[in-house]
Amino acid sequence: MPLLPSRGRLAEFRATGYYDHFPPKSMNVEIKSNDNGRKVLLVTKDIAAGETIYKEYPVVAVLDADLEASGKYCSHCFRLIDDSSTSTQLPADQNPLGSTFCSDHCLTANKAQSTSLLFTQEPPLPPELAASNALDTAGRKEAQDKFVQYLKKEKRAGSLLVARFIARQVALETAKLAGKVVSSTTGSTSSSTKTDEKREDFTDAEEGDYLLADHIERLRYLSVKPNEEELPLISAVLEKTLPGLEQFVTEERHSMLLGKMAYNAIGVGYRDDKPEPTARPEDIEKARTPVGSQHQIGSAFYTLSSYANHSCTPSAKLSFPANTTELHIIATQNLKKGDEITVAYVDVSQHTESFETAAEARRRRRIELARGWRFACACPKCEEEGKELSKEEKKVEEGEIEVEDGKDESKVEESARKFEEKEKEMREEKGAEVE
Repeated sequence: MPLLPSRGRLAEFRATGYYDHFPPKSMNVEIKSNDNGRKVLLVTKDIAAGETIYKEYPVVAVLDADLEASGKYCSHCFRLIDDSSTSTQLPADQNPLGSTFCSDHCLTANKAQSTSLLFTQEPPLPPELAASNALDTAGRKEAQDKFVQYLKKEKRAGSLLVARFIARQVALETAKLAGKVVSSTTGSTSSSTKTDEKREDFTDAEEGDYLLADHIERLRYLSVKPNEEELPLISAVLEKTLPGLEQFVTEERHSMLLGKMAYNAIGVGYRDDKPEPTARPEDIEKARTPVGSQHQIGSAFYTLSSYANHSCTPSAKLSFPANTTELHIIATQNLKKGDEITVAYVDVSQHTESFETAAEARRRRRIELARGWRFACACPKCEEEGKELSKEEKKVEEGEIEVEDGKDESKVEESARKFEEKEKEMREEKGAEVE
């Protein structure tokens, strides 16, 4: 039985619509298609300005490369570790990234979700699922060491986010399979396959047999060209850990996962001491954060908040009041049931303290959006301010922004389109039956 779904399985249609079960009703939001066919996040009740619409924990998170081994922040929840904190680490031979954790709970969760599979020699399967053949310990360690060397050299969050995402898929599926095995051996009649994860779990569908792959499959992504070194290194780690697992991470799938992290990752936290980037502006990794990626402490991927579209006058803001990866979506204005939740992917403020003009602020944020997410913003604020630009300013802006105005170069997987077509047919059929 495969631990990850094959592309054939991903292409199968569920008996009921995915968006009937995701997100859970308790989140106070729903996902619909707008007039342009794009998925939007809508509130399902009136929300007052300043009210928290929902809270969410990430599927995976990665500290910025310069912080990972610094001991300043928890590598799992991103909590600040100061002199009064009680911190803990894995044994040196299981901690090649030099990660530090604020508690035993975070260390255990991090190990269970990804670290054990990617960076330790621990068995990848629970005893009830483990095969009798011995693991290639030496080969596994060699593959892991090479991957770690690559991560330290490249210092890109996307690479580690993808690796941790794959590992978390494996962890979730093995937990489900282990639960089924235990259920069958004890004679239990329970059909539940829920994992025993604690409250800090990601937003899942409230019912239905949906996988983590189902959540990410429906999200938008960017076409990216991965480093040629990366996939063979990840594949080697997977193959040496659990032979056969590497076949589920094809070149196409790897590229798509990188593109999905690039489009949907959210920047967490705030700091002023991030080293100045040396790469070309268009090559610098971006994450959705109104304080700017240059001030974040790390990046995280969230299943629900990935659906929040950008606006330069957002109806909600991304907030981390606990100074961890726990994300709060807070209304910035009064919202009526059915209103869209939008957030700022970049710093949309005008820096008057540095004498930045409105035209300069517009150009700055639009360049950031074009470089990071491959679209030229067409929000009401951009359109209104664009009317005030002189012909000369428009020429300058057009020369700096490669994407055509209003064009969005992000993509949706073909399988996700088929899901939507099938669900639309089902809704139409249901409507015809009611009539």
